[in-house]
Amino acid sequence: MSARILPPLALVLQFVAALQLVVAVLNLFLVRLLKWKEELARIPLLLREVFQVHAWFISITLGIFAVMTWRFVGEFAAGNAVCRWLAGGIGLFWAIRAVLQVTYYSSSHWRGQAGRTVAHVGLLILYGGFAAAYLWAAFGGNLKI
Repeated sequence: MSARILPPLALVLQFVAALQLVVAVLNLFLVRLLKWKEELARIPLLLREVFQVHAWFISITLGIFAVMTWRFVGEFAAGNAVCRWLAGGIGLFWAIRAVLQVTYYSSSHWRGQAGRTVAHVGLLILYGGFAAAYLWAAFGGNLKI
């Protein structure tokens, strides 16, 4: 049996899919990782519940993005019309998230703190990389109109 050789776009999308699964799992532990338990305990119950539900649904969404990408990576790379639309939607999702990383969060959260600055820049690169990979699949792959 010969090994299947994947085109560069497919390899990038598999890598992105794997990273999205990591982000999805880490998101489930965000409160613990960022030590927010006490802060969340002080906010009204409804806000806390909304935060928790949104955290779960972000993780579910990212998991779906990752699994769909991994399962249909050949179709994404080949420029399948449905996959191009899906890639465009996911790429837009990540592009907006990258823009928000710079424009919405106050720099007071990370400025002057080396570890947080590295995390901020790293997340910006990660989210921007996700956007670039999916937008490549949507617009730069084997386009078939």
